[in-house]
Amino acid sequence: MKKSVLVFTILLLVPYACFSGAKQPVIFASFAEDATQLHHTQILTESIRAFGGQFKDAPIWIYVPGTLLETQQEMLSRFTALKAEIKTSEAPEEALSFPFAGKVFAAAKAEAEAKGNASILVWLDEDTVVLKEPRELMLAKGKSLGYRPVMHQNIGSLYEEALDPYWSRVYEKLSVPEAAIFPMKTVADEKTLRPYFNAGLLVVRPERGILKKWAEDFPILYRDAVLAGMCRNDSRTRIFLHQAALTGAILNLLKKDEMAQLSDVYNYPVFFKQMYGAGKEFDTLDGVATLRYDVYFQNPAPDWTEKLKGPAETISWLKERLGTGKSEREGTSTKMRFRFQQGEGVHK
Repeated sequence: MKKSVLVFTILLLVPYACFSGAKQPVIFASFAEDATQLHHTQILTESIRAFGGQFKDAPIWIYVPGTLLETQQEMLSRFTALKAEIKTSEAPEEALSFPFAGKVFAAAKAEAEAKGNASILVWLDEDTVVLKEPRELMLAKGKSLGYRPVMHQNIGSLYEEALDPYWSRVYEKLSVPEAAIFPMKTVADEKTLRPYFNAGLLVVRPERGILKKWAEDFPILYRDAVLAGMCRNDSRTRIFLHQAALTGAILNLLKKDEMAQLSDVYNYPVFFKQMYGAGKEFDTLDGVATLRYDVYFQNPAPDWTEKLKGPAETISWLKERLGTGKSEREGTSTKMRFRFQQGEGVHK
């Protein structure tokens, strides 16, 4: 009798999912290429735990290159207390000359590992902060992708104009059908482009293989001699080749009615105008579910807390973690992003 009671008690203490094989509703994942980005993913993780609402206890996977795993043990240990899991991911050597290559292959690995384990995978850039329960991440039935458009036109193709040689070659190499094209308005300069998806927030159903396709299409583009020549002549096309590959992958796999454009309170680009210019201000946190800060806090305005509108406790939370200025942990990837802000490149 005592044995039966003991077994029953243990069963009560073990999560139901262990026995049922039930999927997690949501898994969050991100990639850190250098020490600064790893620090950012810690802030991202803290924000999910603090403000994620029904998602606050969801699994969080942080992918890092093996070299970072070897050199940042002290920082990595902080994730244990946050119940986040550190995983490794490596990009092919040939891809590493292209910026953001690491996150392409990490995203594909996250999707493969989430398949069968989660209904939804939320892929986030490390400069993301969750500020309120992100309910739109639970995709409606029939939707396989939640996305946001890019911030600026940048290398994007204007919808009303003829395709330029770069996008013509991308479409040709990835066999993107003309019927898949539809208009998409950018966030900051409100230009109407052909589809150009922001790679910093992707909500996917893992079984659809969208991120797997992204990692398959990216090498097709960077190995192409014609595109390689264009990338040598225009650094922007090289920097954002990964995002062009993402666009091709999505357009080939999904119909438009399988995509859900998330509302403006997702991937909200705080202080974007101050960094890159914009037709409007992005200086309020009211209603914002997830924000992106890019490199703003590498060199913030001294009075940014006074300029930012929103709940005082939220601004205080951000100031405590981000408001101290340029980090000593700054790594190669983050330095490159900072140079974009100084006029040597353009934001996505």
